Amino acid sequence: MTSQKLTTLGAVKDLKITPTRKFHSATHEEIASGATTDIYFVRTYEILSHLGNLATPVTAEIFPRRDGVMAGTREVVNLLSSQGDLQVWALAEGEEFVSREVIMRIEGPYGKFGLYETVLLGMLASPSGWATAARECKKAAGDKDLFSFGARHVHPAVAPVMERAALIGGANGASCILGAKIGGREPSGTVPHAAFMIVGDTVEVAQTYHDVMPADAPRVILVDTFKDEAEETLRVARALGSALDGVRLDTPGERGGVTPGLVYEIRNRLDQAGFQQVRILVSGGITPERIVQLGKAGADAFGVGSYITSTPPIDMTMDLKEVDGKPLAKRGRIPGKTHQPRLQRWL
Repeated sequence: MTSQKLTTLGAVKDLKITPTRKFHSATHEEIASGATTDIYFVRTYEILSHLGNLATPVTAEIFPRRDGVMAGTREVVNLLSSQGDLQVWALAEGEEFVSREVIMRIEGPYGKFGLYETVLLGMLASPSGWATAARECKKAAGDKDLFSFGARHVHPAVAPVMERAALIGGANGASCILGAKIGGREPSGTVPHAAFMIVGDTVEVAQTYHDVMPADAPRVILVDTFKDEAEETLRVARALGSALDGVRLDTPGERGGVTPGLVYEIRNRLDQAGFQQVRILVSGGITPERIVQLGKAGADAFGVGSYITSTPPIDMTMDLKEVDGKPLAKRGRIPGKTHQPRLQRWL
C-alpha cells in the first residue's frame, strides 16, 4: 500500500492490493492516504481541482442523529493536524450531547479535509456509540467498578479503539492490553476458565496465582468452573485467607447465568465466614438493568462486553455551513455557523 494521498481517480486505480496481505484492516498510512474514504469524495476532488476550487475556504459542522457521549475527537484532530491551515472546535471527549447538537466544527480550505469526510465520521460514530453504552453501564454501577471485557467481540484492529471509548464513557478498566495502554491505564484481568480446566482444581490455580503473580496483581479468582459457586468461593477464601481480593462469577446461561440470588448467597456466606474483604465481580451478559439488580444483591464490580460492543454506531452527519466566507447550506439546513458555546478549540 502507498501513503500517497488518493486525490485522483488515477491514483485510486493504481492502488494495488498484494496477494500476500495478511490482514484486511487498514494501516495508519492507508487511513491517512484516504484509502478508506468513499470514492465520491475523490470524484469531488477531481471536479474542484479542474475548476480551481479546491482551496475554497469552508466551514463544516458535524452533528449526531441521537443522544450520546463524545469520543473519537483525538483521532480526528491527530489526522487533521497534519493537513495544515485548519481550525477545529469540538466537544471534549466524555461530554454528553443530544441529537442534532453540533459536536464539531472544521474551518479551512476544503481541499485540506474534504477527502476525509468518511474517515472523520467513522472515527466519531463507533467510538461515541461505545462510550455511550459504557456510560449507561457506569451510571447503573454508580460507585462500583466497571470493566470493559469486549475486545473479543470486535475485530482486533478496532479493539483498542473500543476499549479506549469505553474508558472515556466511564469504565474503570479494560482487559485489552493495547486498548488499556492507549487509554492511559494498565490492563485489567486475571485468568480464564482454560487455566482451571488444564490444572483440574480451582484452589490449586488460585494458590499458584498468588505465589507467582506480582504483589500489585489483584487476587480475583473464577469460582464457577467445577463446583457449586458458593462452595468453591469458600474453598478459595480459606486457601488464600486475607490475600484474596475477590471472586468472579461467570456462570454460563446453560446453568442459569449469574443471578441475584446466587450473588446474595455468596455475599452472605463470605461474610458469615469472616471474609468481608472479598469482593464479588460478575460477568457474562451484563446490562445496565442487570447491574442494578446484581449490585443490590451484593456484587461489587461488573465486567461488561457485548452490551458495549453491540451498541450501534451513532450516525454522524457533516454539513457545509459557509462557503468562501458566506453562509450557505443545502435545502433543509440553516446556513451559517450554529451557535454552540460548548465547543472547545482543538486545533
